[in-house]
Amino acid sequence: MLSGKERQLLDALSPRAEAEGVEIVTVEIVGAKKAPTIRVFIDTPGGVGFDELASAQAWINAIMDELDPFPGAYSLEVSSPGIDRPLRTLEHFARFAGQTAVVKTSRPLDGRSSFAGAIVSAEGDEVVLDVDGEHVAIPFDGIKRAHLKGTIDFSS
Repeated sequence: MLSGKERQLLDALSPRAEAEGVEIVTVEIVGAKKAPTIRVFIDTPGGVGFDELASAQAWINAIMDELDPFPGAYSLEVSSPGIDRPLRTLEHFARFAGQTAVVKTSRPLDGRSSFAGAIVSAEGDEVVLDVDGEHVAIPFDGIKRAHLKGTIDFSS
């Protein structure tokens, strides 16, 4: 799910994040190769507000300065995972069991590579989704990208 460079950055940030009581949900590198944007999505048990973002931005920026991950310029964005929270680990899938996820696979499974359905389970080496009333087992190592499908209730 992560590129080699994204994995390297996640591994470098994780020890400090744990010490700070912050979960690094995921790391993304997007944009032009000459001036990429590094996106670091964080969460805490109490959620993410301005204070958490400001604090995390400071220590993440310091680590990035030490690593100097790209020659030349890059941008750093630190944010909450948002309503369409990325799912990167089996634990992420298990934590959000019952919620709707969108999963893209790296290779087709029964002729398709995109699935949306309620997370039934995440055990062993697979994620099970309820897709239109049918349980679909997706090998975890075949998942290219996944996120929760956020919903907003405007009725209240």
